[in-house]
Amino acid sequence: MSVTTGLAIYFIIWWTVLFAVLPWGVRSQVESGTVVPGTDPGAPAIPKLWHKLAWTTIAATLVFGLCALVYQYQLVTVGGLAQRLGF
Repeated sequence: MSVTTGLAIYFIIWWTVLFAVLPWGVRSQVESGTVVPGTDPGAPAIPKLWHKLAWTTIAATLVFGLCALVYQYQLVTVGGLAQRLGF
C-alpha cells in the first residue's frame, strides 16, 4: 500500500469514526438545566470536542492498524470470501 493510499484510507476511517464518537457523553442544555437564550434546547451543553477528536484519532488508528495488518498478511482475500460464500 502506498503512503497516499494509506493516508486516504486513514482519513476515511477517521471521518467515519468521528461520527460514531460524536454522540458519546452528550447532554443537552435541557438535561443540564441551563438553556442559553437564542439556542436550541437540544444543543449540547458542553460538547467536549477536543476530547472527542482525541478519542476519534485513537480509535481510527486502531481500526486502521487492524485493516493494515489484514491487508499486509492477506488474512482476508477475495478468493477466500468467494469460497466461503459458495461462488
